[in-house]
Amino acid sequence: MAAYPMIEERICEAHPVRRPALRVALFSGNYDCVRDGANQALNRLVDHLLREEGAAVRIYSPVAAEPAFNSVGDIVPVRSLAIPGRDEYRVALGLPSKVREDIRAFAPDIVHLSAPDWLGWQAQRFARELGVPVVSSLHTRFETYLDYYGLRFLRKPVERYLTRFYRGCDHILAPSEAIARSLREMELNGPATVWGRGVDQDQFNPRRRSTVFRRELGYTPDEVVPLFFGRLVREKGIGLFVEVIRALRDMGYRARPMIVGEGPARSWFAGQLPDANFLGHLSGERLGMAIASADILINPSVTEAFGNVNLEAMASGLPVVSARVESAEALIEHRVSGLLVKDDEVAGYVAEVRRLILSRSDRVVLGAAAARRARSFDWREQLSTVATAYRACLDRKAAAEQGSRFR
Repeated sequence: MAAYPMIEERICEAHPVRRPALRVALFSGNYDCVRDGANQALNRLVDHLLREEGAAVRIYSPVAAEPAFNSVGDIVPVRSLAIPGRDEYRVALGLPSKVREDIRAFAPDIVHLSAPDWLGWQAQRFARELGVPVVSSLHTRFETYLDYYGLRFLRKPVERYLTRFYRGCDHILAPSEAIARSLREMELNGPATVWGRGVDQDQFNPRRRSTVFRRELGYTPDEVVPLFFGRLVREKGIGLFVEVIRALRDMGYRARPMIVGEGPARSWFAGQLPDANFLGHLSGERLGMAIASADILINPSVTEAFGNVNLEAMASGLPVVSARVESAEALIEHRVSGLLVKDDEVAGYVAEVRRLILSRSDRVVLGAAAARRARSFDWREQLSTVATAYRACLDRKAAAEQGSRFR
């Protein structure tokens, strides 16, 4: 595991071992600074590449003084600054010469970009200098964040930048077929294929439900518990969640939520719903127990590229009421394995949640269908698609080089 100096750049020495099948330089905006779905997926990917593919992997990323979790692999820190007001996130200050020297010494076969930030942009250009294929994975719909921070006027310029960025890659890994299709409309220079996500079926399953856990939180056996699960930040739709709970209460329903997650908006959120159970960040068995012990997941976020929280709640046997966005539609068949609502329609959320509160049989049927659907999402299978994409890039590069020799 890597060490984490606060500011100093540390360049890891390459291990003197035989050259493996793949050498991957992975560039991340915040590889272990924040515990979120994107970083968890990247850590799983690195672990898979090391253990299952016999690859060598080097991660280039900003680092925090205290990592949010124990990360996988060797990290080469890049200079960065904390974002004012959101100091858990850091912004890389480019690609300095020492890091470029380390990349040259590592001699990657593939450069993998996980964020279209300044670091990703410079790494893309440097990969072109080295003649190394560039793969990019899409984890977050960054353009959707602007609406939550009064920056909607920047949406068009940001979308133009993203188009240029993705056109500069040789292969794009999208979290769903719908997003892959929208990327292909950008007239990319390479294919856009799907890298979905998996779910830990042991951690997230209906058997984790605990009446003792519920009782400890003050819930009665017949109380229907709404769940919010995710980072406590504005872009996850916490404002809309509050509106839905208040509307249900105005209709006479108790609606005392369980909140699983942590983030800078916790104090605001708790002020709006002072009687909710805020459990903070959970992990392992206790996380699985908490999710399975709720009754309905309400997920109003429209910024998800995949929707890990939806999938984990589904695997836990919960009916999900989610914003109707591409990520949710890739997981949920409306009224079969969950419920989808127009993203800003408070009345729509209230109607669907109210119906589930009133009908235990609907909760059971939707939850069972959700769990069956979730069982098809296997991490090993999903991670293998990334290595397949890497090798396809290398095959195309070899074919192009061979073709140029015969011209």
